[in-house]
Amino acid sequence: MSFDVRRECDRIIEFINSVIRTYNFKGAVIGVSGGIDSAVVLALLVQAVGREKIKALILPERDSSKKSVEDAKLVCKTFGVNYELHNLSAALRGLGVYSLFPPAILIPESVKIQYSRNRWQKYDDPYILDLKNEGDEEFLKGIAYYRSKHRMRMCKLYMEAEKCGYCVVGTTNKTELLLGLYVKWGDDSTDIEPIKHLYKTQVFELGKYLNVPERILSKKPTPDLIPGITDEDAFGITYEEVDSVLMDLERGIERTDPAGLRVKKIMELTKLRELKSLGPLD
Repeated sequence: MSFDVRRECDRIIEFINSVIRTYNFKGAVIGVSGGIDSAVVLALLVQAVGREKIKALILPERDSSKKSVEDAKLVCKTFGVNYELHNLSAALRGLGVYSLFPPAILIPESVKIQYSRNRWQKYDDPYILDLKNEGDEEFLKGIAYYRSKHRMRMCKLYMEAEKCGYCVVGTTNKTELLLGLYVKWGDDSTDIEPIKHLYKTQVFELGKYLNVPERILSKKPTPDLIPGITDEDAFGITYEEVDSVLMDLERGIERTDPAGLRVKKIMELTKLRELKSLGPLD
């Protein structure tokens, strides 16, 4: 679905400014992960409110990749935004999150990655189980484990924002929303979502236009919560394939592939993610 990248950037910048004015925010807080989404939103924020009114937070924890932290720093430096780095490990440990699985402080990252992949491959379709909140006891512990990290990040972002009268700016895109790749009361809890109407592949187009570093543009998207597991590992399908099908579905175009598996899988994910959109149960 083609679109005018420059015009889209201008529209988003005006949208951000409109929200800031309407709700009398003094600035914006954003969590910078080192991925394409937060890089694009940060670049747009710079143009919308100015560097001096942005509080960029890098929020790693015990299982975060060191490369992701360095990428997050690179993004902030590229766009001239000062950042604060807050390690959330102590808070998560105090909550009891790390007690769910063996200590990993002295374990090499390569071993963590292999361990995570082995656990992931143990199940036929772990992402479907995740969306359904199903699985064995070990799997359910894993769900609680990684979702707690998202929610702790949300708490930190809001604490810092409310100290300054700033708004919390989210970085979720349309593909993630449609397929349920977010955590309820975690990264879906923000004041403003500037790119939630854009598919992931469109976000990459904005990234190129906004001069996001090539290192960020070329890396595989990952939530950086489970070592070695990327977004596409979760889906079992590439973002290009996902977005192609989602765009056709949006336009009412029927799609099939040789086995019908990709379209069937994507439609199943879009239906299951509706469970996440439910509010508190009556």
